[in-house]
Parts: sequence; structure tokens; C-alpha cells
Amino acid sequence: MAEEVVERVLAPVVPAGRGRRERRERLGRLRSRSAPYVLVAPFFVLFAAFGLFPLVATAWTSLFRVELTAPEAREWVGAHNYARLLTDEFFWNALANTVLIGVLATVPQLLLALGVAHLLDARLRGRLFFRVAALAPYATSVAAATLVFALFYGRDQGMVNWAIGLVGLDPVDWQNGPWASKFAVASIVIWRWTGYNALIYLAAMQTIPHELYEAAALDGAGRWRRFRHVTLPGLRPALAFTGLVSTIGAVQLFGEPLLFSSGAGASGGADHQYQTLGLYLYEQGWVNLHLGRAAAIAWAMLLLLVVVFGLVRLARGRGAR
Repeated sequence: MAEEVVERVLAPVVPAGRGRRERRERLGRLRSRSAPYVLVAPFFVLFAAFGLFPLVATAWTSLFRVELTAPEAREWVGAHNYARLLTDEFFWNALANTVLIGVLATVPQLLLALGVAHLLDARLRGRLFFRVAALAPYATSVAAATLVFALFYGRDQGMVNWAIGLVGLDPVDWQNGPWASKFAVASIVIWRWTGYNALIYLAAMQTIPHELYEAAALDGAGRWRRFRHVTLPGLRPALAFTGLVSTIGAVQLFGEPLLFSSGAGASGGADHQYQTLGLYLYEQGWVNLHLGRAAAIAWAMLLLLVVVFGLVRLARGRGAR
């Protein structure tokens, strides 16, 4: 009799406790499943606010004729701003300058960085000092570095012309010469970014197993062959990364050519001899006040990067076959 009473009292309690336990389990599973999305949500919020929205807004603005002084007065022109670039000689001049300066800066920069990283990887005294010194140009303000280089490349009292005069060469007009100005701007980029890329290569070199070098040495491979057949294959991801970043930086080059010559401003010299796409975008949007044209140039720069990376990927795919 007592057992029946106990069963009747506990009968409604047991399902209720089991239900609360099941709800807690479901909430626990929901928390564990949603935790990764909650953790990455701030990134997507910031990306949407500061990455995706400006990209879409720029694309929308490029379809209008709009001035900086009256942004509310818009006139729909469709693809006219893009079509205008096809016949704009200043745009093609800026594109050619961007490619030439990019090649002059990127290729020597990455080769020098590779050599510097190889030296820093050796067992030298004071290696930490040399590594910090290699990164110092990257930490230097682009404005300060460019102004100093502008003094170095001065036509009348520049140290570079003084040095080449010692060997009997005529002074060079580094700021107005069509090729000399491009080389001068490229040298600033080389100086600023070589150490940064060298430290990336150095970090990648230190991940290569030392046993591979020992095996290559036992097989009779010299230092150059070990570097070619062991170091370079191990650096492929780092080489691809630095090549990608350097290409993006070359297309967006702005600060160095803007400050290189006093008075030239966004024109990139008297004859636009070193005006890059970044300078031409700035000139159209903030000097000539044509926001629609500037937005079209910005998207043209993005499409240029997409085409370049697409061709590189296609070439690598064919090479792998």
C-alpha cells in the first residue's frame, strides 16, 4: 500500500525532471553549435561595414556623373565612366607607369629579400640586431622616407648625382626624366619593403626540416644546389604570398609618387611621367572633383588585379599538368 502511494506522488515529478534535463541538453547542444558563429560574427560585421559596403557603394557611384561639391546631384550615365577610360590617354599612361614601376620595384625587391633572408638565416653574431634593422625601413613613415629620397635624388645638390659625378657621369634629372623618375620611385618601394619580405622568407626558411639539408649534403650537393632544390621548394607558399602582396601594393602605389616631387602633387610630374593609377584616381576624385570617374578607376584597378591573378592561376594550372 505504501509503495503505491509513493509511485503516485513521484509519477508527475519524474517526467518533469526529465524534461528539464532534456531542455538543458538541447540548450547545451545549441550553444556548442552556435559558438563558432558567434566568435566569427564580429569579423563579418566589420567586413560588411568597412569592406563590402564601400565596395558596393563605389560600384554604384561609378554609374553616375557626380561631383564632390554636390554629391546629392547625381546623373545616371551607366557604363559611360568605364567607356571613357578606354579612350583616356592619361588613364593608359597611368596604367603603363603602374606596371613599369611595379616591375622595377617588385622583382629586385623580392630577389634582394631572398638574399637578405638567406644571410640572416646563417649563424651570425648579433642576428637579432640585423633582423630588427631589416624591419626598420618598413616601420619608417612613408612620408619621411619619400622626402629623404627626394633630397637624395635632387638634380643640383642630391647625393646620388654627387656620387655618379665622382665617376665622371653627367647628373641625372631624377624627378623629370621619364625613366629616371620611375626608377627613383621604385627604389623607395624597394628600400621600404625588402626587409619586411626578408623576414617573411626567414620565418619560412626556419620551418624547413634540417634533415633535408643534411641528406642533400650527404648526396654531394653544394650550397647553391641545396638552396635551389631544398630552400626554394620550401619557400613556395611564402614566395606566392609576397608576390601577391607586392602586386597589390604596386597597383595601389600612392604615397611615394605623391610626395616624391614638391609641387607635382597628383599629376606625377610635369608630363605625368610617374603618375600611377592611385595618383590618377586621387586626381580625378579630389582634385578635379569627379567622384564618378574616380569610382570607375577604383573598380578598374580591382578588375586589373583579378585579371592578373586569374592569368597567374591559369599559368600555374597548365604548368602543373
